[in-house]
Amino acid sequence: MRWDHLADTPSAPRPATGDAALFAASAVRTRTFDTPEFRGITFHEVRARSILNRVPGASRMPFEWTVNPYRGCTHACVYCFARKTHSYLDLDTGLGFDSQIVVKTNAAEVLRRQLGARGWQGAHVAMGTNVDCYQRAEGRYRLMPGIIEALRDRANPFSILTKGTLILRDLELLVEAAEVTDVGISVSVGFTDHALWRTVEPGTPSPERRLDVVRALTGRGIGCGVLMAPVIPFLGDRPEELRATVAAIAASGATSVTPLVLHLRPGAREWFMAWLREHHPGLVERYERLYAAGAYAPTWYQRRITRQVHELAAEFGIGPADRGAPRRIARTGRPAGTERPGGDPGQTQLTLM
Repeated sequence: MRWDHLADTPSAPRPATGDAALFAASAVRTRTFDTPEFRGITFHEVRARSILNRVPGASRMPFEWTVNPYRGCTHACVYCFARKTHSYLDLDTGLGFDSQIVVKTNAAEVLRRQLGARGWQGAHVAMGTNVDCYQRAEGRYRLMPGIIEALRDRANPFSILTKGTLILRDLELLVEAAEVTDVGISVSVGFTDHALWRTVEPGTPSPERRLDVVRALTGRGIGCGVLMAPVIPFLGDRPEELRATVAAIAASGATSVTPLVLHLRPGAREWFMAWLREHHPGLVERYERLYAAGAYAPTWYQRRITRQVHELAAEFGIGPADRGAPRRIARTGRPAGTERPGGDPGQTQLTLM
């Protein structure tokens, strides 16, 4: 594997906040675990030099900063746009992406330091936007509790997007954070068809279990939206399928539903098309025509799906959300300067408007 382009040396200057995570090749520890849930998976443990990543200005994303404690994802979604990132380390973007997981073991420690830096202004931090921070590996490495605590102690707004039910392990921390800052949670459920789920998202919890997460979060006063993604052309976009999915989302108590049509970036496109040729060969030519212009389906198709989902959402009593925006919920009210347990008594909380 090629780590050198990410490597740092003791004599090199420390990266500025927002630079890509850097770690020394000599510090990579490779491990496997002989347990059923991790069989066939290799973990590359690294110590990151930076964990806050600035989103490129040309990105379509509505946020500027992200935290990604993992690279690679055992959810093994065949369409995952993040597959290309594995090629930066000379790792395979297919099965390698699903089974070679990079773990930034000191993520919480580094984040706490960066949030306390003089130049940090308390900007919104998005998580789960590259690979899922509540994938199976999180059950062993437990990076997210420390990350949430660091954000909570600085009253720093954040959001999480996940397909993982493991987020409920951190429910109390999320409630505490929501008392002092804006916390936005979204769960990804693109469809409810079990046959489709088992083939395109084989490592994820079922759609029903994900919607149970929505119920649990809203039951504790944390508004939770659903990113209906991806809507998969010719497999999950028939009117009756869209209706069934939106109805299930509405029944879960979701505060919003936001559809997103499948997009196929380089890395993901090759892997998805190989899957399509094996499982649905009759659709290959239709996909080649639909995605002939690039990674995104034509605007007319995206608008059609968005209109259908929004009409169904209105029928079932839910609406679209501002993508990436945190949701303000009721707070208990805490005097300025009051610290959470475990926080640095010398810190003062940021004032958020």
